[in-house]
Amino acid sequence: MAGSARRPVGVVTRGTTNPNRLRRVDNWIVETCGDALRATADPLVVDLGYGATPVTAVELRARLAAAVRTDVRVVGLEIDPVRVAAARPAADPPWLTFARGGFELAGLRPALVRAFNVLRQYDEREVPAAWATMTAALAPGGLLIEGTCDELGRLGAWVLLDADGPRSLTLAARLSTLASPAQLAERLPKALIHRNVDGEPIHALLRALEHAWHTAAPYAPYGPRQRWLRAVTTVRESGWPVLGRPRHWRRGLLTVPWSATAPR
Repeated sequence: MAGSARRPVGVVTRGTTNPNRLRRVDNWIVETCGDALRATADPLVVDLGYGATPVTAVELRARLAAAVRTDVRVVGLEIDPVRVAAARPAADPPWLTFARGGFELAGLRPALVRAFNVLRQYDEREVPAAWATMTAALAPGGLLIEGTCDELGRLGAWVLLDADGPRSLTLAARLSTLASPAQLAERLPKALIHRNVDGEPIHALLRALEHAWHTAAPYAPYGPRQRWLRAVTTVRESGWPVLGRPRHWRRGLLTVPWSATAPR
């Protein structure tokens, strides 16, 4: 039961949030994790660390209900009891509720967890334990999406995990405002943000993407989507195991297996 007597694991986040901040990752969840939610007997989703206002949890519930299944349930978890109390008037039980909890997920067994901008304030050494605590609480076959984005959701990156550990890394950008893929470096998940140095795979990937972006400059007159598509295609042709298809890449996404960028 959410809000049980178990002591929440973690610390209070800064709480910064904005409407539509997590739209990119939510749309990705719909497309990438939708089948898993459709197949589960209990479509319970946790929005961990939703922040000072519940807007992103409300949006997540609406998007999943509209595109995946109408009976999806979202529980917003926060360590700060003041934030939980403030969010509850926005709830529409039993489909959207709010409770106190941390990485232990308040005793819930969700099919999916979205934990965004939560680990950013932690030390890199604390990430594996946080991941392990959250994935251990998942329902069988459950998924965790952990990542970071900027305040307006224009730049982001996230890791998809299951009970066996991280599976993939996704970089995401609003192409109409993207000046350079190098901007994505400051929004890498905590597990990678300090690894953007020579000798690390994530550094090599970002350099390859940046080089491909500049090489694709002749495509700029056709729009930023065509330029990004050309850049991602070039990265893939250079040997990086880019996942997905061009229709995914055109949305400003680039996904690779975690093994391609895991810290050394």
